[in-house]
Amino acid sequence: MIRSDAEALIKKTMARFVDDEVIPRAREIDESGEFPYDLFKKLADMGVLGIRYPKEVGGSGGDTVLYCVAMQELARGLMSLAATTAMQCLMATNGLYLYGTKEMHEEYLYPALQGEKIGAFQLTEPEAGSDLGNVRTRARKTSDGYVINGMKTWSTNGPKGDFHTVLCQTDPDKGLKGLMFFFIPTTTPGFSHSKKFDCLGTRSSTLSEIYFNDCHIPEEYCLGEPGRGLDVLLTILAEIRIMTAALALGLHRAAMADSIKYCKERVQFGKPIGKNQLIQAKIANMAVNLEAGQLMVDKVTRQVRDKKPCLNEASMAKYFTVESACKASDEAMRIHGAYGFSMEYSVQRYYRDNRFLLYGGGTHEVLQTTIARQYLK
Repeated sequence: MIRSDAEALIKKTMARFVDDEVIPRAREIDESGEFPYDLFKKLADMGVLGIRYPKEVGGSGGDTVLYCVAMQELARGLMSLAATTAMQCLMATNGLYLYGTKEMHEEYLYPALQGEKIGAFQLTEPEAGSDLGNVRTRARKTSDGYVINGMKTWSTNGPKGDFHTVLCQTDPDKGLKGLMFFFIPTTTPGFSHSKKFDCLGTRSSTLSEIYFNDCHIPEEYCLGEPGRGLDVLLTILAEIRIMTAALALGLHRAAMADSIKYCKERVQFGKPIGKNQLIQAKIANMAVNLEAGQLMVDKVTRQVRDKKPCLNEASMAKYFTVESACKASDEAMRIHGAYGFSMEYSVQRYYRDNRFLLYGGGTHEVLQTTIARQYLK
């Protein structure tokens, strides 16, 4: 639902970019698995990478509402490009913006918002996904900073990142109260990464493991107050989840549009298959879920913008929209019949790419548990 001139302009601009430059290349990019740096740089030139940051730090002066409008449109075209862009706009740069020094802004934040440097965000470990209390990447205090040892996995932008925001444990005896975020440039001695993961979907996104072997960083690379890492995460967790919901809406919209087009073109038994009630029911369900998800996202993005507590609502929106997009992409495959199994049609890519959203921002099993707890207190 577009409620302002700014939203309408962002939607129109992004829709034109997606239709003209992203969709015509989406299949080629997906099949090659190569990240489209040229499109990423064009998004930077359009001001998209800095859309939620103020102009005084090189941003575009927008907010979460405009950010999610842009990410919806981009995900409609190609999820892997949207996922990397969303990471750059939010998780990879937020801590740097809030807690970085002026020198860090000049060296890393400004270039990142111009598409000249790429950031990554490190939470997940082999034994610590949803269970952040089990983070084992250790930050040991020294006389002039910290020494980082450990590893992270499923790092979006990991292999190509120029800098990383990393959650570490400073004192295992303190559990969650020992967590803290650190800023680690890729050039830091002891930093390394695995080869890019070969994944089912979002083929041109780069995910990998990240390794820290006695990485020494200065005191000013601490992001936030000591032991307040979980609090830092919670300040943007609602935004992470509503961003993920916005990506799901974009994919849902693409799956529905392709299905409607195919329903009108495919003729069986002397009539377009869209005349069949069972097919109509699938389209109707897609439309209803898309509208409901859009209303949820519109509500929560405005709550985030207005700094109102909304983590539970964001969790609901993420859960509902991603599950709905999964259903829509599955139904799109069914509507296309055997053609849905062909790489020639985009619906198979929607089906694969949507699985990426099931895990980012919290698994749905964990989300269901946390949502239920709000009502069972």
